[in-house]
Amino acid sequence: MEQRKLLNGNLKKNIDVIVAFGIMAIVLMMIIPLPTWLLDILIAINITIASIIILLTMFTTEVLQFSAFPTLLLVTTLFRLGLNISSTRLILSQHDAGKIIEAFGSFVAGNNYIVGVTIFLILIIIQFVVITNGAGRVSEVSARFTLDAMPGKQMSIDADLNAGLITEAQAKERRKKLQMEADFYGAMDGASKFVKGDAIAGIIITIINIIVGIIIGVLVDKMPAGEAAKTYVRLTVGDGLVSQIPSILISTASGILVTRSASDTNFGSLVTSQLTRFPKVLGIASAVMLFLAFVPGMPWLSFLILSVVLAAGAYFLYKDEKEKIVQQIETEQQEIIETENREPENVSTLIQVEPMEIEIGYGLIPLADEASGGDLLQRIASVRRQCAIEMGIIVQPIRIRDNLQLNTDEYTVKIRGTVIAKGEVMPSMLLCMDPTSENIDLPGIRTVEPTFGLPAVWINKDQKEDAEINGFTVVDPTTVMVTHLTETIKTHAYELLGRQETKMIIDSLKEKYSAVVEELIPDLMTLGEVQKILQNLLREKVTIRDMVTILETLADYSVNTKDIELLTEYVRMALGRSICNPLLDENRAMIVATLHPEIEDLLAGSIQKSVQGSFPAVEPEITQRIFNSMKNVLDNVYFNDNQPVFLVSPKIRPAFRRLTELVFPNITILSLNEIPNDVEIRTEGVVTL
Repeated sequence: MEQRKLLNGNLKKNIDVIVAFGIMAIVLMMIIPLPTWLLDILIAINITIASIIILLTMFTTEVLQFSAFPTLLLVTTLFRLGLNISSTRLILSQHDAGKIIEAFGSFVAGNNYIVGVTIFLILIIIQFVVITNGAGRVSEVSARFTLDAMPGKQMSIDADLNAGLITEAQAKERRKKLQMEADFYGAMDGASKFVKGDAIAGIIITIINIIVGIIIGVLVDKMPAGEAAKTYVRLTVGDGLVSQIPSILISTASGILVTRSASDTNFGSLVTSQLTRFPKVLGIASAVMLFLAFVPGMPWLSFLILSVVLAAGAYFLYKDEKEKIVQQIETEQQEIIETENREPENVSTLIQVEPMEIEIGYGLIPLADEASGGDLLQRIASVRRQCAIEMGIIVQPIRIRDNLQLNTDEYTVKIRGTVIAKGEVMPSMLLCMDPTSENIDLPGIRTVEPTFGLPAVWINKDQKEDAEINGFTVVDPTTVMVTHLTETIKTHAYELLGRQETKMIIDSLKEKYSAVVEELIPDLMTLGEVQKILQNLLREKVTIRDMVTILETLADYSVNTKDIELLTEYVRMALGRSICNPLLDENRAMIVATLHPEIEDLLAGSIQKSVQGSFPAVEPEITQRIFNSMKNVLDNVYFNDNQPVFLVSPKIRPAFRRLTELVFPNITILSLNEIPNDVEIRTEGVVTL
């Protein structure tokens, strides 16, 4: 037993070497003469392999279960040609090609070699004209349609992945299977040409064997012409039959394999179930056979037997169909009863929403389809990395879904199921913008850039060079969407930072800075309180990447106060340099606007505290006058990089920010404590009453 296991293991281990030697042996067989007994064995092997191949195609349920068929088709064709060459050598040199060829020739041709030649020619015609041509055409069409359908199937896989219906591993497996199917049909298209060539070679070899054999028999072996013709025709017909029969089997197998549709059952079960699906059809066929039985001159017994068999089949099938209907009704009733008695359905998974998702119209699907050259998925992945680097937040994976309710070229950005931003892009055009906000004198579709609201024009791709020469900014549709998404994330980063994301950030920090984390959480502050402070920073677009400084500041001051707003101000003071650096010019100077002392005193005296923080209780008329003065300052002062900065006292900074954030959401409000000592402050405007 152990020796048998060892032998099987060695065979499996070295099977590739054995196959390689086998193929080389086929090539050598064409050169080296073979004895008749060895030729008989090889012919028997050829017939066996052909039988196994056609039976395998009957039991496969999908083409990839027999993906080696194209290569096997070439090897078996080469094997048959080698056998043809060896048998031809024996026929012409020894008048003997082994017992199998002799038996086939005698059985088919008998004493009438004209009949044998006719039968052989009929087999050749069937092989060449019908089976080989048909299988080749089906292979060609299947390959073409498979390649044409690949982009749609790829999009379907990506849509299922983005919808969460399949995992990344399942999507990868489907893509691999799709590629293998395309490769299979392409290989079958090429391999079918070899089968056609094999049929042509069979005809030529037969003609050569007969003509040359008769010449050799008459001139060399001094045989009578009739005897020579009989001998060589019989052997040639036998040789042709033993090569063409396996060839027909394998060609038929290729036709069966490439014409199989996707099904979970094998060929036999599928054909049987579909032919007997409608009992009425068998009943009508029975009546037709019965009518033919009474036609004068017809073999009435044969048609009568067929009519009875079909009638019996129709009766039993009809009876089985009625029983299935009854069973189906009983099953449905049982399911209704079980449903009524079943526990309430668990719908908790249906109420979950994605932290962030993008919905796109049908026309924008190619932008997310990698097979069509779309790179939206990769660009979104880079957005997540960019947000981690610039803002220090962890953005959960962003889902992309297609939504047929949107316009063809429309997209929306959702946060926790609510639409936050939307826009439209032209997938086949480019967006042209002028950084100076002047009119663009180019033909195209006038629009507004969705991120910053700049006037823009959609232009054709061939206009790109002209637009860039004129100094305009030209971007592709994917860049427009990604820029809009990035700015949306930065604006609403505080909404995306939940307790889970906060815990992930702190856990990653704990690996290197465990001391500060263990000192602060949970003894001095809870995870939720830290989250609120981080949200306050992100609400004003302050990066939280320097978590070590943030947590150390909280650990220092949370001992004395639990006021979230005050702790946020302490953290802003600690992060002053990172807050101010983007606002400085090349000379490390900051251009700011300030509040008149009268307004400072008014706001300081009217601050009230609430759960949401402090805010100034100022009369509406005074508030409107402050807003009007701020607008005049924004119109008349040129801030660095067009980023407005208002400098106020630390006491009123949070309240003033809360007062102005709804009307002026994009301005930066700093306190004196947040500006480093080495920064030069240039006051260019004052807000007055």
